[in-house]
Amino acid sequence: MKRILIVTGQSGSGKSSALQVLEDLGYYCIDNLPLALLPEIVEKLSYENNLDQLALGVDVRSTRADLEGFEHVFEALQHYGSVDVVYLSAQEDELVARFSASRRPHPLSNRFGGLIDCIRQEKELLMPIYRRSTAQIDTTTMSVHDLKHTLLMKLGQNNQLILILQSFGYKHGIPLDADFVFDVRHLPNPHWELELRPLSGLDRPVQEFLEASEAVNEMYNDLLQFLTKWLPTFAEGHRHYVTVSVGCTGGQHRSVYIVDRLKKALDAQWSIQVLHREMKHWS
Repeated sequence: MKRILIVTGQSGSGKSSALQVLEDLGYYCIDNLPLALLPEIVEKLSYENNLDQLALGVDVRSTRADLEGFEHVFEALQHYGSVDVVYLSAQEDELVARFSASRRPHPLSNRFGGLIDCIRQEKELLMPIYRRSTAQIDTTTMSVHDLKHTLLMKLGQNNQLILILQSFGYKHGIPLDADFVFDVRHLPNPHWELELRPLSGLDRPVQEFLEASEAVNEMYNDLLQFLTKWLPTFAEGHRHYVTVSVGCTGGQHRSVYIVDRLKKALDAQWSIQVLHREMKHWS
C-alpha cells in the first residue's frame, strides 16, 4: 500500500464530506473505525487487496485510551505505507451554527453538558492526533467545492512540496490552517486613496503605490529571504505543503500585493498555489 490517510477532526467540520471527496479522487474509504483496530484492518487490506490509496475516517468516539495512544497506532501503520493525518476544524461559532441547523446531537452529548462544552472537550481529546497531522484544514468558510480544491492542493499527488500563498483580512479572522502568518497592516494602506479603494493588489495602480514605499519593499524582501532560505529544508523533511498566509486589514490591497509578488519571485523554483481568501468581499 503506497498511501494511507487518516481523516479526523472536530465533529461538524466536514469529515464525511472530505471522505466523499477522497473517494472521488480514487481513495478506498472506510469511516467510523476504532483507532485500536486500524493496524489490523490495514494489514488485512494490504494483504488481500492491491490498494494504492486508503483513507480511514476516525472520530472522538474512540476510547480515551485509544486516543492517548495514537502515537503507537501511527507508528504501526507506517509499516504499510506513507501515513498522513488530515485534521479538519472550524471556528466554534460556526460549529454551533452547523449543529443547530442539522439538529443532530454532538457525539459527546451523552458525556458532557452543553454543545459548547462538547466542542471544547472534543478538541482536547483529539489533541494527540492533531499533533501528528500533516494537513490542517479550517472549513469555517468553505463549500464542498472549496474543500475539494484545498484537499487537492494540500495532499498533492506526488512528493513535490507545494507552497500555498494565501492573502487574508484580519477583520474576517485569522486562518487556522496556516503554517506561517505574517501581518502587513503596518504598511501604507491604499484603502485611504479614494481612486485606489475599489481596486485590489493585483491592479497596477495599487502595485505602483505600494512599490513606492521603502517599508513595503523591505517587508517583501524579508519574506522572500525567509522563504528562499527555509523552503528547501521543509522539502527535505518530506513536507507535502507549506501554507504561508499574509494578512492586512481587509485582505484586498497590501496582503494581495505581497502574495502576488512572492508568487512571481518563487514560481520558477516551487509548485505554488495562490488563494485570495477575501476576494468575495472585494469592492
